Amino acid sequence: MNKSFSTEFVFQIFSLIIAAILVHAIYVSVIRPNAAAIQQEQRVLIAEDSDYVPERSLFVIVQDFEQEACFILMLWAFSIMGYKARHALRERGLLEEELLPIAEGVRILPEDTREYSRQLEALQGEEQGLLLPRAMLAALQRFGATRNVQDVSSATHTLINSEAERLESELSMIRYIAWAIPSIGFIGTVRGIGAALGLAHRAVEGDISGVTESLGVAFNSTFIALVISIVLMFLVHQLQLLQERQVFETEGYVDQRLIRHLQAA
Repeated sequence: MNKSFSTEFVFQIFSLIIAAILVHAIYVSVIRPNAAAIQQEQRVLIAEDSDYVPERSLFVIVQDFEQEACFILMLWAFSIMGYKARHALRERGLLEEELLPIAEGVRILPEDTREYSRQLEALQGEEQGLLLPRAMLAALQRFGATRNVQDVSSATHTLINSEAERLESELSMIRYIAWAIPSIGFIGTVRGIGAALGLAHRAVEGDISGVTESLGVAFNSTFIALVISIVLMFLVHQLQLLQERQVFETEGYVDQRLIRHLQAA
C-alpha cells in the first residue's frame, strides 16, 4: 500500500507539472496573441463607429491569469481522476475472473485454507495488492486461524469497509481542487472590480474603455471557473459511484465465491 501511495503521489506531482507546462504553452502561443489582436481590432472599430457592439470572443474570455490557473487545475484533476478510474476498472475486471476455481457443492475446511491461499499468493505482485485478492486471502487466513465462518464474514466486511473509507478519503484532493477553482475565479472578479474602480475617474471624463475591460476580467474569470467547477463535480460524483460499486461488488463476490463454501467441521 505504501508503494502504491508513493507511486500515486509521484504521478500527481508530474501530472501537475505537465498540465502547467501544456496550458501555459497554449496561452503564450495561441490564446493571448489572438486575444490581443481581437481586442486591438475592436478598439479600432469602436473608435470608427460609436454604435459598434463588439462580439464576445473565446480568446478574450479565457485570456487572463485566473482562467489559466483554472485550466491547469482542471487538467490536474482530470489526470488524478483518470488514474483512480483506471485503478477502479482494473479492480472490477478481476470480478469477471475465477480467482479460486471452487466447484458448486465443494466445501473448504480449515485444513484446506493453506492450499487455496497459495493460489492467491501466486498472483502477480500488482494483482496481489488489489482489493479482491487481499480480501479473499484475509478471509482464508482468518478461517484457518479461527475456524469460525461468522468471524471470517465480519473480518472481511471490516476490511472492505476500511477500503471504502480509504477510497473516499483519497477523493479529498479532487474535492479541494473543485473548491479552489471557483475561489480562483472569485479572485479574478475582485481583481477586475478593483481595477475598474481605479479607472473610475477616466469613466467620469467619458472614457469607459478601461472600466469595461476590467469588468470583463471580473466576469469572465467567474464564468470560466463556474463552468469548469460544474463539469469537474459531475465527474467526481461519477468516479465516486464507480468506486462504491466496485467495493460493493467485491464484497458480494467474496460472499458468493468463497465464504459460502467454508465449513467449520
